[in-house]
Amino acid sequence: MDLSPLGLVVGHATDDAGATGVTVLRGAASPMRAGVAVIGRATGSRELRTASADHLVNGRVDAIMLTGGSAYGLDAAAGVMRWMEEHERGFDVGGGVVPIVPAAVVFDLAPLGQFGARPTAEMAYRATNDATSLVVEGCVGVGTGATVGKIFGAAGAMKTGFGCGIVTSGDGEVTVAAMVVVNAFGDVRNGGGEIIAGARTPAGGFADTARTLNHGDVASPAKFDEAALRNTTLAVVASSAPLSSTELARVAGAASGALFKRITPVGTSFDGDVIFAVSPEHGARARLAPLIIESLAVSALETAIERAATLAHGRDGIPGYADGNGH
Repeated sequence: MDLSPLGLVVGHATDDAGATGVTVLRGAASPMRAGVAVIGRATGSRELRTASADHLVNGRVDAIMLTGGSAYGLDAAAGVMRWMEEHERGFDVGGGVVPIVPAAVVFDLAPLGQFGARPTAEMAYRATNDATSLVVEGCVGVGTGATVGKIFGAAGAMKTGFGCGIVTSGDGEVTVAAMVVVNAFGDVRNGGGEIIAGARTPAGGFADTARTLNHGDVASPAKFDEAALRNTTLAVVASSAPLSSTELARVAGAASGALFKRITPVGTSFDGDVIFAVSPEHGARARLAPLIIESLAVSALETAIERAATLAHGRDGIPGYADGNGH
């Protein structure tokens, strides 16, 4: 995916052996305006309040970091800040700048890789420095250790990763892109409602997590494999047209419709789902914005979620769709 029309760049740093990584989105040459919506109830985050209109910076952010390593991964933001300070990018406080870098984490300390492998500040610095407008998808960066369909634990899960989508309005006035790492408790569905990555049964095929829960066909949550209890979907939707931080928060909330359609169930007490929305700070507003942008954001994020599943290859005994439908 090419982010040139939006003035954004994205970089990844990957620890393949440790099955973890970090992804950084930043403005190619200037800060962004941001808003955020928290959907899940098991979030790990840093500086989320800066992406809101009632904060001193009024949603002005320099980068957004999505990282593995659970809460440990938040330390990697120091690398983003170091790169920003070296390039004199940040909130001007007189005598220097303070880079504004909201971040959110996925839990990828299990079942793949190594529990002690966490993204570092050096990895985040590299991701920030190497960021380009051409975004790489698949099992890279924050998507390196992502899995879905964990109601029966790691044995029944499937591999997922990092996916993108981009949509332009019919009149060509607005372009909206979406980027997502899908590390969900539930299953991923395509546009027709069919499960394409999710919990697998020993006999073959998909269990359908939502139906399994509704029928009470699992033990109590306390008896779940630990892998089932640590999940998160993180997304960024980006508009080519400028919006206020308040409007961007509404766009982020509207974009959650894609999660509820394509991931079932979603936003559970075991998921730390967060959606960021970003736009340029300045420029001409699009006609009927943000209504059009909200609709485009849902479409773009639906595509990104599907691609996060279909582009993933399996590893360490956990299959992926790209292996040949994986199930």
